Amino acid sequence: MSATNSNVKRGWPREEDTADPQHVLAALDDDACRAILEATSDESLTATELSEQCDIPTSTAYRKVEMLTEADLVEERVRINTSGKHATEYRRSFDDVVVSVADGGVEIEMTSPEADGDSSTNTNASSAQPVAGD
Repeated sequence: MSATNSNVKRGWPREEDTADPQHVLAALDDDACRAILEATSDESLTATELSEQCDIPTSTAYRKVEMLTEADLVEERVRINTSGKHATEYRRSFDDVVVSVADGGVEIEMTSPEADGDSSTNTNASSAQPVAGD
């Protein structure tokens, strides 16, 4: 039996705490990151569970969830088991990502899974930053 401590939740990025388009695009370009995003769309999973479900080494799972967390594509929570042990679990924090190029920069918009009505959240408007592959 376990419980999730919502006080440790990383949460949805605030406007002043925006994701870097470079980090978002790099994470979305990575096969293992995309597998983790798919696995965490319906349930929160630990790095060990992600390793098993996505068929990747545990060390890779830890590196990829760090990459996804830095890009604000997953949120972290602490799972507290009745045995007193704690485990960090990860869950995808968006429904859709829209990438736009305008005014010499890249803009990333993510829709939040829990938002009503206008669910767009502009996570970054960046000016004149090169994108991976430039």
